[in-house]
Amino acid sequence: MSATLSYLLAALAAAAASVVLLARVRRGDITRRAAVATGVTLCWALALAGEAAFGALGAWVTFFAEGVRYLAWFAILHSFASASPHWLKRTTVGVAIAIVIYSLLGWLGQYTQTFTLPLAGFFATACLLLAFAGLVATEQALRHIPHAESRHMRWCTIGIGGQFAFDLFLFSQAQLLGGIDTAAWAMRGVVVAILLIPFAWGASRIPSTRSSVFVSRHVVFYSTTFVAVGLYLTLMALGGYYVRDRGGDWGNALQVVFLCGAVGILAVLLLAESPFRRLRVFIATHFYRNKYDYRIEWLRFVQTLSATDEPDVHRTAVRAVAQIFGSSGGLLMLRDEESDRYTLRSSWPESWEGQVECGALGAQESLPRFLRARQWVIDLNEYRQRPQMYGDLEIPSWLGSAGPWRVVSPLLVGSELLGFLILRSPPEPFSMNFEDRDLLKTVGRNVAVQLAQHRADEKLAQSRQFDAYNRFAAFVMHDLKNSVAQLQLLVANASRHRNNPVFVDDAIGTIEHTAERMTRLIEQLQSRDMKGTERPVDMTAVARAAVARSGARTPAVGLQSDAGELPVNADPDRLGAVIDHVIRNAQDATPTGGTVALRLVAVGDEAHLHVIDEGSGMDAEFVRQRLFRPFDSTKGSKGMGIGAYQTREYARWLGGDVEVLSTPGKGTDFCIRLPLCQKKSRSS
Repeated sequence: MSATLSYLLAALAAAAASVVLLARVRRGDITRRAAVATGVTLCWALALAGEAAFGALGAWVTFFAEGVRYLAWFAILHSFASASPHWLKRTTVGVAIAIVIYSLLGWLGQYTQTFTLPLAGFFATACLLLAFAGLVATEQALRHIPHAESRHMRWCTIGIGGQFAFDLFLFSQAQLLGGIDTAAWAMRGVVVAILLIPFAWGASRIPSTRSSVFVSRHVVFYSTTFVAVGLYLTLMALGGYYVRDRGGDWGNALQVVFLCGAVGILAVLLLAESPFRRLRVFIATHFYRNKYDYRIEWLRFVQTLSATDEPDVHRTAVRAVAQIFGSSGGLLMLRDEESDRYTLRSSWPESWEGQVECGALGAQESLPRFLRARQWVIDLNEYRQRPQMYGDLEIPSWLGSAGPWRVVSPLLVGSELLGFLILRSPPEPFSMNFEDRDLLKTVGRNVAVQLAQHRADEKLAQSRQFDAYNRFAAFVMHDLKNSVAQLQLLVANASRHRNNPVFVDDAIGTIEHTAERMTRLIEQLQSRDMKGTERPVDMTAVARAAVARSGARTPAVGLQSDAGELPVNADPDRLGAVIDHVIRNAQDATPTGGTVALRLVAVGDEAHLHVIDEGSGMDAEFVRQRLFRPFDSTKGSKGMGIGAYQTREYARWLGGDVEVLSTPGKGTDFCIRLPLCQKKSRSS
C-alpha cells in the first residue's frame, strides 16, 4: 500500500507540473517537450501505482514504462544543450529505444506464448544502465547550457538528475543485494514527486524562444486525441482487472460488462462533436499564440472561392467565410445599383426562401449606414447584451430577436459597402475576440473584391450583348431601308404604269413580299425607345385595349378593376406594348383550360397592374437570377430575351417597379407598379 500511495503522489505531482507547463507552452519547444515529459511521467506513475495495488500489469509493462520515461527525459536534456556531443545523444536515445523495443517483444512473447525473453536479472541491469546514461547526459547538459538561460535550466537539470541519481542508487543496490529493495522502490515515487517541483519551476520560466519546427494544430489535435483515448483504455483495463479480481465467481462476467460499457461510452464521446470542438478551442488557446492557423485557413478559403463545383459565386462566397468559423450557414445581402437597396442575393448551405423574413434594406437605413461608417463586425449577442456599444444602431426585427444569427460582417470595396454577410452562430464554445473580427474584415474585403469583379464582368458581358444587338439592329435597318426604297420606287412609277396589268401584278407581289419581310422584322425587333412621349394616360383604358388585342390568343384574359380611372404619366403606346408583352407571356405559359386574369388596383399613391396566370411558374432562383437578365431567353429562337428586362426598366424610369411572385407548378403574379399622377382641373 505504501508503494501505491507513493506512486500516486508522483502522478499527482506530474499532473500538476503538466498543467503549469501547458499554461506556458507558448514559450517554445523546450516548454512543450517538458510538458510531454511530465505527461509521460504521469502515465509511468499511474502504471506503477496500478501494478503495486493490483499486480495486474506485469513486469514487461513496468519495463516498457521505464524505457519510455527515460526516453522522454533524454529528449529534454538534449534540447537543453544543443552543443553536447552527437555520439552521446545517439547512444542514450538508442539505449532507451532498444529497451522499449525489447520490452514490447517480451510482452508479445508472453502474451502469445510463442517465445520467452529473459527479464528477471535483466530488468535491474538495464535500468542501472539507463540511470548511468542519464547522469552522463545531465552532466553534459550542465556543461553546455547557454549562459543566458543557465539560471532556469539548472533548476530543470537538478530535478532530472536527482531522479537519475536515486535510480542509480536503487538499481546498483539491487546488483549487490540480488534484488530490488522494496522500501527504496516504494520511496521512489515520493522522490520523483519532490524533484518534479524544481523541474517544473525552472521549465516554466525558461525565456520564450521561436520554434524552429512548426507543429500544426491538426497534428496536436489528433495526437492529443490519440493519447487521451489510450489513457482512457488503460484506465478502463485496470478497472476491468480490478472488477475481475474482486468479483468472485462473477468476476469474468462483470469484467466483460464493465469493458463493454467503457467501450460504449468511448464510442459516444468519439461520435459527439462538442468534446472535439472544446478540445480544438483548448489547443488553440493554450498551445498557440494565434487562435487560427492562418496558413491553412487562407489556403482553404482561396480553394473554396476558386472551386468550380458550385456555379453560383455568391453561395461560394458565403460558404468560404462560414467554414472558417465552423458556422452552419449564412446569408449574403448585396446592394442593387438600380434601386440602391440591399436585398438577399444568396444563402448557404440551402435556400432559405420562405423560411427567413429577410426584407430589403435601404442604403440609408440604420444597419447599412452603420456598417459603411464604422466598418465594424457586429456580434449580435453582444448587441443584445450591451447595445450602448453600438451607439444608435437599430437592428432589423428579423435579426434583433433571439434566433440562429450571430455575426454581421461588412463587405467593403475601399470605403464603399457592397453588401454584408450574416452568419449563423458557430458551435459552442465560441467567444468573438479581436482575431475573429480582424479575420472577418480581411476575408470580407477579399470576398467583396471578387463579387465586385463578378458584377463588372456581368456588366461587360451585357455591354457586349448590347453591342451585338446594335449590330443586329443595323442589319435590320438596312433591310428596312431596302424595303422602303422598293416601295418608294413603286410609288414613283405608279403614275405612269397604273393602267398596265403586268405592273399592277408586279406591284402587288412587291407589296406582299415587303409586308411579309417587315412583319418578320417587327416580330423579332422590339422598339428601343424606352421613354416615348410622356403624358397623363388612364392605365385602366390602356389595360382594356391590351386585353382586347389579346382576344385572338388563348386562354382569354379576364379584366378585374374596381378602381375607375388610374391616371399615370406614360407614353400610351409604350405602356400598351409593355402590358401586351406581359399578357402574351402569361398566355404562353398557361396550358389549355387555365386562366389568365388582369387585375387593376390602387394602393396608396400607386397603381398596381397584376397579370395572374395558372402556368408552370418559376422558382425563386430563376426570378432573381435570370428573369430580368437581357438576352437570356427560355423560348429559344422565338424570343430575344429582352421583354421582361425592358418592362422593368420602363417601369423604373417612370418611377415605379416590377414585382414577381411565382411558385413552380402553381402560376405567377406579375405586378407592374406605377405612381399615380394628380388630375388637372378644367380651369388649369
